[in-house]
Amino acid sequence: MIVGICRETCDGERRVALTPASLTPLIKAGLKIQVQAGAGDEAGFPDSEYQAKGATVVADRAQLIQQADVLVQVRAYGANPDRGFDDLQHMKAGQVVIGHAEPLLAHEQTKAMAARGVSLLAMELIPRTTRAQAMDALSSQANLAGYRAVLIGQDHLPKIFPMMMTAAGTLKPAKVFIIGAGVAGLQAIATAKRLGAAVSATDVRPATKEQVESLGGKFVMVPEAMAEGEGGYAKELTPEQQAKQKALVADVVADSDVVITTALIPGRPAPKLITEDMVKRMAPRSVIVDMAAERGGNCELTEPGKTVVKHGVTLVGHLHIASDVAYDASTMYAGNVVKLIQHLIGKTQEIQWNLEDEITRGVLVTRDGQVVHERVKQAMGA
Repeated sequence: MIVGICRETCDGERRVALTPASLTPLIKAGLKIQVQAGAGDEAGFPDSEYQAKGATVVADRAQLIQQADVLVQVRAYGANPDRGFDDLQHMKAGQVVIGHAEPLLAHEQTKAMAARGVSLLAMELIPRTTRAQAMDALSSQANLAGYRAVLIGQDHLPKIFPMMMTAAGTLKPAKVFIIGAGVAGLQAIATAKRLGAAVSATDVRPATKEQVESLGGKFVMVPEAMAEGEGGYAKELTPEQQAKQKALVADVVADSDVVITTALIPGRPAPKLITEDMVKRMAPRSVIVDMAAERGGNCELTEPGKTVVKHGVTLVGHLHIASDVAYDASTMYAGNVVKLIQHLIGKTQEIQWNLEDEITRGVLVTRDGQVVHERVKQAMGA
């Protein structure tokens, strides 16, 4: 079985799906590895390192796609709608494609993959269970993005984070407010605390209060707006709950130097949690880092893919935060992908489609010309 590693074509995406070090267990299992020339360059992995681990470097992208039995990507077609279509014509029926694919939102791309006869495995649908923990790419990438978001906020803030007592006077610590205490939010809390900031955070899931406080953050609770969904994810609030949440959040946002938003709901656009009026109340030197920019942003004024200044506040709508640390992000993502492939092949050299298994069933989106994932079919209205 040939595993093909494509160079990422989405603008701003620097990661690579498999790293040279990650190939060893796959090659030991009897799999052959082909990598597109230059696939790992932007992440810091030259072709020579792949060759040293036993991979074959292929110059022609179309040839690599056509030959691969399993194609691994960071961003498959659904998560790369502008450039991903170019690859579709080279794919073949029965081929397995592994990558982020936005299947709950990218309906037309998902249908096109099904029509091509491709078996699509969407990494963002890995179940959040103990068995699947090593395959959980959302968590591994969110961890790094949360860390990086704090550094982005510090870069744009004309203040330092820690308290500093000097002969010239005392500098107060910066106030950092984090909206959403999932994996990214918790890492952001920990990073901001390590840099010396005074940190507060909020989340709609009651269980996160203890986690926030264990990291040294102050938890801002909106008792009337608590909503935890399936798998530990946040679920969408009612209009009344949203109003109560915004009322409390507004005061904290106004008092903060840096606000980092991480709130996402699976299969939905990002909820709008920060209004223009809230931004107007912030000090003119303040910063908002909107980690939900790819889904439209948690702030009404966020411009996805841009850094802008509005009402004196810097709004950062970075689309690929984990790509800023592409070497480590690729290393972690590759570990997730290898564990998934090992799970799928077992002790064989071929994919074993055991649909009784919750991991296989949970990650498989299309097969045999059909969309087979129940949540995705529901999202499509099927």
